[in-house]
Amino acid sequence: MKFVNQGAQGEWPVKRRAILDWLMLDVQSERFIDNILVEMCLRLRSQGVSIGRATLHFRTNHPEWLGARIVWRYGMNKAEIHTFGYDVESTPAFLQSPVNELFNGASVVRQPLYKNRGDPTKYPIYDDLREEGMTDYVAWPLIHTLGKKHIISFACDAPGGFSNEDMQVLEDLLPVITLHSEIRIKNVITRTLLRTYVGPHASEQILAGATTRGSGETLGAAILICDLRDFTTISDLWPRDDVIDMLNGYFDAMSGPIERHGGEILKFMGDGLLAVFRLTEPNACGRLLSAISEAKTAMEALNAEHEDHGRSRLRYGMGVHVGDVMYGNIGSRNRLDFTVIGPAVNVTSRLEELTKETQRSVLFSRAFVEMGGYSNEMERLGSYPLRGVGEPVEVFALRGTL
Repeated sequence: MKFVNQGAQGEWPVKRRAILDWLMLDVQSERFIDNILVEMCLRLRSQGVSIGRATLHFRTNHPEWLGARIVWRYGMNKAEIHTFGYDVESTPAFLQSPVNELFNGASVVRQPLYKNRGDPTKYPIYDDLREEGMTDYVAWPLIHTLGKKHIISFACDAPGGFSNEDMQVLEDLLPVITLHSEIRIKNVITRTLLRTYVGPHASEQILAGATTRGSGETLGAAILICDLRDFTTISDLWPRDDVIDMLNGYFDAMSGPIERHGGEILKFMGDGLLAVFRLTEPNACGRLLSAISEAKTAMEALNAEHEDHGRSRLRYGMGVHVGDVMYGNIGSRNRLDFTVIGPAVNVTSRLEELTKETQRSVLFSRAFVEMGGYSNEMERLGSYPLRGVGEPVEVFALRGTL
């Protein structure tokens, strides 16, 4: 690919060619596209292209956000990153914007802002840019593999706007910007998808190379397993969409507190979940108890909503234990699951099952109670034989709870 300026000066001036060389040769170690965008704009300004503002709009596969917008203005050391939800495309701000025009097929949008300053403009963003002192605006689509489209824009703060040479410089940089943005946005998407499906800790392990069967580590953890009661009956009687909505509300009530207190949710198992709190982290057992307390409060609020709609309350059981687990990959040769296994996980699972017999929503093992020093806060229920566990296990519940 040959990058040449077709303007009056012929080939790019040597200094501006250095910007292209920098993009091609010197940014491989930079992980983040926002940092590349900022440095590129500063280099362009140093060579006379008066970039006063730049944005990059990109879409990701995040469960909460459709995408994000990177915004940089001259004088900022770092760009700002703003996320936007899946409903953004129906908002007036999006529908009345040059970004929408580009997503609908325009190959470029250009608007000089220094002319006819009192006249109404096509899009509200142009008035905002004028207020910021911008004199020109241009935006292009960045077309990634399989036609995935993202947007980059530049605004000028020099009198008279962008010159023809400035426009050629920016346009000639687009193929390289497209290449770098695709690589880094796909890195963001990869990390987002892994975090979404296996959690933040496991995703970092996988990205660091833990991708072979059996790879992993021995981990000391406080373990929590939670399961919803009567789910089979609910799923048989409720409409499908109501069941899905109910499960999402239940998992929100349970998962939010666990993650806020530093727990790692390793998997959702139908109507159940498995989470660990690493013992290497301070007060792991205390943080697990705080998460349970918040989850119970959230479930009470959820059940109040269910009662308001004439539905029965949701019941659940939790088992809590502590011990060493194998944390890593198990599975077939080409299909793996990143999880925890070991006798401590088995005990936790059996404690969760035992909640049905004891009619207590949360059961703790003696090992957890002793490690956390919670004897005064717990009620001893007795020793119970647990299926698949050799010796009976002493079981506890929080005093004054069911």
